[in-house]
Amino acid sequence: MARFDSRKRQPNATGGRSVRRVVKLTVEQNLALQVMADEVGVSVARLLVESTLSQSRGETAAERHELITSLFLLQRGLAAAGNNINQIARVANTTGEIKDELHDSLEHLRATVARIDEVLESLKIVGEPA
Repeated sequence: MARFDSRKRQPNATGGRSVRRVVKLTVEQNLALQVMADEVGVSVARLLVESTLSQSRGETAAERHELITSLFLLQRGLAAAGNNINQIARVANTTGEIKDELHDSLEHLRATVARIDEVLESLKIVGEPA
């Protein structure tokens, strides 16, 4: 499964990025930034941009990464619930019986969708379209 956050670099921006900042670091600072970026799975440049901009929203880059990871886990749960419902529907179509499992699966599906909505809401950035 392809992950939308699998790129180390930032996503392409419409019109490109015309502003360039040069930051001078000590060897120790550079190493610390590289370690942090590797832990989160992004480039140093992306770490600097996202962690700085996310602080204005009260979150760290690691917290944002954790939210994105949670979203992928929820996506897997949603896919599993959908698969289970398809199997139950296949049996219902052949036998004409609807098993009690369907109600449990649908409730699990509703809860998963609600949790996905919560995670997506928490990822919103002020000023970005919904």
